[in-house]
This record gives sequence, C-alpha cells and structure tokens, in this order.
Amino acid sequence: MTSLFTPYAIRSLTVPNRIWMAAMCQYSAGPEGEATGVPTDWHFAHLAARATGGAGLILTEATAVSPEGRISPYDLGIWNDTQVAAFRRITSFLKSQGSVAGIQLAHAGRKASAERTWVDRGRWIRPDEPYGWQPVAPSAVPFDDSATTPAELSAQQIRHLVQRFAEAAVRALAAGFEVVEIHGAHGYLIHQFLSPHSNHRTDEYGGSFENRIRFALEVVEAVRAVWPEELPVFFRVSATDWLSENPEDDREGWTADDTVRLAKELQARGVDLMDVSTGGIAPGARIETGPGYQVPFAERVREETEMPVAAVGMITEPAQAQEIVASGRADAVLLARELLRDPYWPRHASAALGGEVHTPVQYHRA
Repeated sequence: MTSLFTPYAIRSLTVPNRIWMAAMCQYSAGPEGEATGVPTDWHFAHLAARATGGAGLILTEATAVSPEGRISPYDLGIWNDTQVAAFRRITSFLKSQGSVAGIQLAHAGRKASAERTWVDRGRWIRPDEPYGWQPVAPSAVPFDDSATTPAELSAQQIRHLVQRFAEAAVRALAAGFEVVEIHGAHGYLIHQFLSPHSNHRTDEYGGSFENRIRFALEVVEAVRAVWPEELPVFFRVSATDWLSENPEDDREGWTADDTVRLAKELQARGVDLMDVSTGGIAPGARIETGPGYQVPFAERVREETEMPVAAVGMITEPAQAQEIVASGRADAVLLARELLRDPYWPRHASAALGGEVHTPVQYHRA
C-alpha cells in the first residue's frame, strides 16, 4: 500500500491515512454576545468539506482558551458550554466521514486584538476601540512599532493561564475531539515565552533555556493530566525564528537546536507528536521558502529524538507528500493552503498514487 494512505496508530487512536489538515484561521466567529467564539455554519462547511474530501485528521483553527487569547474578535474559542455544544455538531460529522477531529488550543499573547487579515491588512485594534482589548505577554514588548504594548504577565497570571489551557482541554473532550494540539508556534503566547526575542523576563520564566520553556511544559503537564491516557496530545512548534539563519540579522531567537532540546522534554511529559512549523516571532525575519521548506526541521526532530512528527509548508504534490512519508522524514503531512484550493486533494492523490481514502456513501455509484 502507498505509504501516504496507510493508517497511523497513536495511543489507542488510528488515523486512517497520513494526509492531515493543518489549523487555519477563518476569522468567522461572532465578535460579541453569546455568539463570541462560537463555530458557525461557515466552520461546519469548511471542516466538513475536508472530511468528505478524505483528510485523515482535521485540526480546527487556533481556538482560544480565553477571550483575551483570541487573535482577532472573530476567532473561535472554547471557554464556555455554548462553544462546546456548537463544536459537537462538527466533530460528529467529521467522525461520520471517517476523519479524526482535532482541536488546536491557543493563546495569542501580544499578537492578540487584531483585525481580520482581509480588513485593513489585519491591523492592530487598540484597547479603546470597539472589539479591542489589552494584549498580554511574557514581557512588555510589542510585536512591531505599530502594535499595542502588551501587559507583562505576573507569575500568578501565568499559573491562571496554565489552568485555562487545562479547562479548555476538558471542554474539547466534551465537544467530541480526539486529538488536542497545544499551539506553541507562530509568535503566539507559548512561543513568546520560548523565544529570547520576545521573552525578556528575569524570573523563573525567563533567561535560561530551562526557564523559557517552563510555561510550555506546565501547559503540557496540565493538559496531559486532564486529557484521557488513551488519546494523543500534539504540540505545534516554530522550529526556528529564522533569525540565527541570517548572518545579517543580529536579533537573538529560538533555533532548531532549541527545538530538538524541547522535543525531548515534551516527550518525557507525554506529548505524542510534534507538528513542526517555523517563524512568526519577529517582523522582518528572512524566511528561506520553497517546496517542502520546513520538512528538514521535522526530519531532524524525528531523527534526533524519535519523536513522531508531522511536516507542513508548501507540500502541494501527491508524489512529494508520498516521498516525505515513505522515506521516514515525517510520519504525516499537514496540508494548509493546498486544501483550501482543493478540498478533495486526498481523493485526487489517491487516484494518482493508487491509494484509498474514505468515500461518502452518497458518492458511490449504484
């Protein structure tokens, strides 16, 4: 059987194939009242289409663990029962199509309170503007010159946020999700603690590598403690800030070496797979893109730690995805924009490579 279409067993869960849908923000939830953070018909249609298209695992967009953890006022959240009930409709349908439903738990930190990307280029919304709020972060360092300066979190507030991640995981289980992914990438709160570029603290959460990863590890431990033993926990990481790779950029950042060290710590605390991405912490970072440009980072984590990994980033062709999995560079591929362009990419890939994916009974010929 073609490697891309072999099932993947992780704890008690079996994902039917290695073509997974990456989390992608839709900025389509209600911004106020009871509709705040609640999945809508758009989210149902968006996620359901990829299930009928044959994706083995479908991850929701970054779903905030608290109102101030949203990237924009229009993000999904999972801090109340109304959101849980709306998610159940989605997870039930995904399962009916043979896909595994996963949720990405997130907090935006200093990158919070921004417009939708198609409105004023995603400009920052000031705390005194409609739908705006005060962002928080490990340090009072804004993302860029136009961003709101975040409030520095106290140690007590950090502990409270750890609990919010755990509470969100409990609700995710009630909502029918079988995979929970902790978002530690793309310049959001956990990544802000990891990177010396954004973490200027001098207490137990800043300075040394061990201190900067403390918040991430505490979140993982709290989530793992409430998440069923038989179900997997993923962690999304930005393998590098793309600062050390550029000799013309003297800013200090998170590196691929750091990611390998972190992977070992995550493994020891029950993380089952690392979703390896890159970038997002610093404006102006020079990213060296190209087909599969992030795959080498995933491959390195897998080789040096034996941590299962999923690769993402400009994976567009079936043969390319097949090679990544068949060669052992990654255990699965995560598709993002390619699945926006073609929700039926897994089905088309199966026809090209000779594999099989789930087909809705309504599509079978009599």
